[in-house]
Amino acid sequence: MIIRRILLSFLMLFSYTFIFGQEIITAESYLKLVSDNYASIRDYEANIVIRSGNTDMAGSVSHLSPSFLRMDFTRPAQQVIVFNGERLIIYLPEYRAILSQDINQSRVSGAGLASAQGLSLLRNNYVPAFLTGPNPVQLDSNSTEMVVKLRLTRRFVSEGFREIILSINPDTRLIRRIEGRTIADADVRFDFTNIRTNVSIPEARFVYDAPASANNYYNFLFRDSD
Repeated sequence: MIIRRILLSFLMLFSYTFIFGQEIITAESYLKLVSDNYASIRDYEANIVIRSGNTDMAGSVSHLSPSFLRMDFTRPAQQVIVFNGERLIIYLPEYRAILSQDINQSRVSGAGLASAQGLSLLRNNYVPAFLTGPNPVQLDSNSTEMVVKLRLTRRFVSEGFREIILSINPDTRLIRRIEGRTIADADVRFDFTNIRTNVSIPEARFVYDAPASANNYYNFLFRDSD
């Protein structure tokens, strides 16, 4: 009887130690791990596909820490988006137009979320939760690719996205997909594939020489003071 009690006590103690000695990964702590991972990356290149409604765009993206971003599109061909940390430039070859906008550093959206700066803003402005749990799930119902999915809901009504879903590679902790619902209830999706990190991208890549014949349109989105 005494031995039985000792064994039961030992099993209870062992179970308690096993259960409570494990690190509990919350959505918030997992998002921090992803953010810390991006903070250690100086630069990256990737293929990108952007889908919004009936619009389907594809090309390549380059990012240099802390806030340089460039997207060169093959669909639509020759379209370019460049952000140098202060100014956003968009070249629309179909209209021979250059759109430029001075950007407040607090504004990060779209593909810029896949950066240390973007993730830091997400942690401050959104509440994370696991979509189905901390274990990897299929990226799509017909996909064999496994990801960890986080749902982020905005803390403030001023945020551009009502909700964001991040699909994260569990091995590399790199963002595979960003899905967002805007304040206008439009869905937009960014897919990142063939991601290559720390490839020594020069700052010169983010200097865009637009065609001289293109027309320039300044501050087309909003005033920087808005």
